[in-house]
Amino acid sequence: MEKIHDVEYIRFSHDSFILKVDGQEYRFLLSEISKKLSNASEVERNHYRIMASGYGIHWPLLDEDLSIDGLLGIIHAPPVHLTKRVRYSQAA
Repeated sequence: MEKIHDVEYIRFSHDSFILKVDGQEYRFLLSEISKKLSNASEVERNHYRIMASGYGIHWPLLDEDLSIDGLLGIIHAPPVHLTKRVRYSQAA
């Protein structure tokens, strides 16, 4: 399995979510990324699982998932075979 991201740690500080991924540390306001995490207890926040591929983080007690790419604002183009090519003909 290809590892997409290397998540070094996850921490919470008051109303912030701190993530160190791929050698960079990022800080997010919980209220801006997840209402569930923002309202969660310390126990609920600290019970998480990082996906083996580094793609995302799952909080089973909250039924919450966040993708690393989504947090970092990374947008991927769909594979060419999934894009539909449409031909338009001009009406005479």
